[in-house]
Amino acid sequence: MNAIVGLLVPFVLILDGGKLCAGDTTITLGILYNEENSMLETAFKSSVDVAKAKMIASGVELDVISKIVPLYDSFETQHHVCEMLAEGVTGMFGPSAGDTAPIVQSICDYKEIPHIQTRWDINQKRGSCQINLYPHPSTLAEALIDIIIAVDWKSFTIIYENNESLMQITNILKSPPTNHPIRIRQLSPGPNYRKELREIKDSGETKILLDCSFGILSEVLLQAQQVGLMGSEHNFIIASLDMHTLDLDAFKYSGTNITGMRLVKPLDSEFQDTVSQWTDNLSPLEPDDKTVLPETIQLESALIYDAVQLFTTSIYNLSKEFEINETPTPCNSSLSWKHGFTLINYMKMAKDFKGLTGKIKFDQEGFRTDIELELVDLTQNGLRVTGTWNTKTGINVSATPKSQTVPGGKEFDLRNMSFVVITALTKPYGMVKLSSNTLEGNDRYEGFGIDLIKELSEMSGFNYTFIIQEDFNSGYPDEKTKKWNGMIGEVINGKADLAIADITITRQREHDVDFTSPFMNLGISILYKKSTKSSPSLFSFLAPFSSFVWLWVITAYCGVSVLLFIMARISPYEWTNPYPCIEEPEYLENQFSLSNAFWFTIGSLMQQGSDIAPIAVSTRLVAGIWWFFTLIMVSSYTANLAAFLTVESVSEPFKNVEDLVNNQNIITFGLKKKGSTEEYFRESTNPTYKKIFDILQKNQAWYTTSNDEGVDKVLRENYAFFMESTSIEYMVERNCKLAQIGGLLDNKGYGIVMKKSILSNIVLEFSKRFKRKHIESAGEGKTDGVEE
Repeated sequence: MNAIVGLLVPFVLILDGGKLCAGDTTITLGILYNEENSMLETAFKSSVDVAKAKMIASGVELDVISKIVPLYDSFETQHHVCEMLAEGVTGMFGPSAGDTAPIVQSICDYKEIPHIQTRWDINQKRGSCQINLYPHPSTLAEALIDIIIAVDWKSFTIIYENNESLMQITNILKSPPTNHPIRIRQLSPGPNYRKELREIKDSGETKILLDCSFGILSEVLLQAQQVGLMGSEHNFIIASLDMHTLDLDAFKYSGTNITGMRLVKPLDSEFQDTVSQWTDNLSPLEPDDKTVLPETIQLESALIYDAVQLFTTSIYNLSKEFEINETPTPCNSSLSWKHGFTLINYMKMAKDFKGLTGKIKFDQEGFRTDIELELVDLTQNGLRVTGTWNTKTGINVSATPKSQTVPGGKEFDLRNMSFVVITALTKPYGMVKLSSNTLEGNDRYEGFGIDLIKELSEMSGFNYTFIIQEDFNSGYPDEKTKKWNGMIGEVINGKADLAIADITITRQREHDVDFTSPFMNLGISILYKKSTKSSPSLFSFLAPFSSFVWLWVITAYCGVSVLLFIMARISPYEWTNPYPCIEEPEYLENQFSLSNAFWFTIGSLMQQGSDIAPIAVSTRLVAGIWWFFTLIMVSSYTANLAAFLTVESVSEPFKNVEDLVNNQNIITFGLKKKGSTEEYFRESTNPTYKKIFDILQKNQAWYTTSNDEGVDKVLRENYAFFMESTSIEYMVERNCKLAQIGGLLDNKGYGIVMKKSILSNIVLEFSKRFKRKHIESAGEGKTDGVEE
């Protein structure tokens, strides 16, 4: 239709050229922008082009003056408005934001110039020259109330941004849709809204009415997702009429029920035909191949298009009865436009006028009535129209609510879902990351469990936020109420979706929560101080040989010494002349007295020489055999002594559980209270294990509240601590004073706690693909002998 009108314009201009050249009547439109807005400018130009074609027959020519005015500078705004009125502007459009709109309205009221607005102005005066195409807050509040009643919200939280939002909220509170409490939260100035959103999350509220400006709507939703306020149990109603233009791909798979409303109907064929003509008026700064898509048109652009059409149509109708002329109305004069109020009344009395935003009708005070809104829900395939709402009949449902896919089913998709994951800062599963930079959010933590969730997120596409269990408690049911505490209790109560730490899969826990397939297999073992090297005794030098060997060495020593003494006495060659100068001495001497014989053999054994040397063949033969014997013995002794000095001799006070129980008066032992380890000993049928549990029940002080406390007691006291083997391995690697004693007492696994088993298959695949050593290395940093 618009294309045909555009083709007829040159032909009509030729036929009616004399009248237009004479310039019978020129109507000047003025538009005020707060900033360069290409789409708003495109909509205005496109509407003016269509209006020009329609106005030719009436002899009225349209002209346009546009100005960019600051948001908060009233003086400059007044200066621009006065300039435009002095040039003969007879209709003022905008501005669309800021505190300068009241100045424009005041000047237009004084000069009787129609002032057309496309956004809600809380300062609009009744009976003024202003016409506002934006729905009144009371009308939108009525629509929101009907939606809340339709979805059966018992209680909910309202999030608002500023005073404009507060006015709409006030209308809701005047006629509350429920008798239950309604909580109200105001967003901080931004750009960080996580504090308020996290408080709402912690309060347990799952139903939220969000009323904020379009400029921050996307960021608020994104931060709500980051703090875990976008789960399958959460419901949002968005008050903004521009929600359909947002990129909602990040929220489509979260399972959150997001409901919105819009005044435009992008799927309507007339709407699409009209918008398709806007491409010709795009700003030169836009890419050449860019086209205007119906689903990207914001309400303000559609309203400015309708405003120009309504204004020019009323001018056309007015020109049929009155001779319209353009009159400059300078601000420093008392002149006003004589057709101003008449034109306003024509606009208010417009009948059967239909624009891009539907039927346009006003009450006597210039507020829009009889509007119709489309209701939309966000699904995995995008926005879907579920019905309409109008001021006469209320809600009309045209589609059934979106189906809920069963978790764990084939169609269930984790992409862009948001989970709150609770963990405990228990090494190596969760730790605070040490960094010189200020870290926020999930970046503050590291460890085995942290890396596991990160890998699962990358594999399945879900989002997550970590919260910390300060008391390290995995979870234990109260004996009377049977209610769980700790991390498992947080999952059951809905404050967290998942829990990951050193949480053991047990039969009792599986009764109330679900676990994924184990991501780590382990068992219970004993952590104790590493055995110290025993101090050497006075006779430790005898250690290389056994007592039997030493006995035979001594026997050989004595035997050889006596043998040398006897053989030296028998052999004549061992008797020598003590005085060589006397040829025939009175007596001969023998050097191998009994003492000398012992001295000779001991000198050989100690690898030391002596002044005694055997002379006879027999004594030399015995001495040679003895020397060979001492060579072998000394070499063997030296080698064994070196080995004994190299290998530390350690003393272990116990080697297994039985030894530990038997030495309970010397060595105390314990475990983490109300954990899976205690549950194992309590339910065990092994006599030794049952005895351990009975001893602990009589000695409550031997229990600990965390693994770190147990490790500290091991280091400070004569104390043994029952602990999971993987945690023991981590502690032993980082503290040289600790050691694992004995083997595993049982076999079990760690799993991720959840309400619904939607991650088991993913964890199983992860266990096959991902090396455990790779994840454990993420926690390796300090390996000195002091750190726990």
